[in-house]
Amino acid sequence: MYERRKQRLLSRAEFSKRVGRHGLVALGVLVFGLGIGVLGYHRLAHLSWIDSLLNASMILGGMGPVDPLPTNAAKIFASCYALFSGLAFIGIVSVLLAPFVHRMLHRFHAEERE
Repeated sequence: MYERRKQRLLSRAEFSKRVGRHGLVALGVLVFGLGIGVLGYHRLAHLSWIDSLLNASMILGGMGPVDPLPTNAAKIFASCYALFSGLAFIGIVSVLLAPFVHRMLHRFHAEERE
């Protein structure tokens, strides 16, 4: 997927395509995670679709829940979803930063050889 140390640096156009692909993967993980949250809040906490979206978005964004949760099942779901969201955030940021970090390291190695 990435060029090796001895290969030349990608052109800006190819690098832009790589960044776009990583962005799509990050967006897919975000949409998947948000979908899990919306369904969980709607089914287990009996919230409306809009309130479920709000709560899932707030937890996935690291802010915390908005509405009180009526059942123990909803509270357990919210705690598991919060843990998942923390890991998803780290993963999404890593996927978004990977092409830039790789390009920077690759450039350093290319300068090292010259």
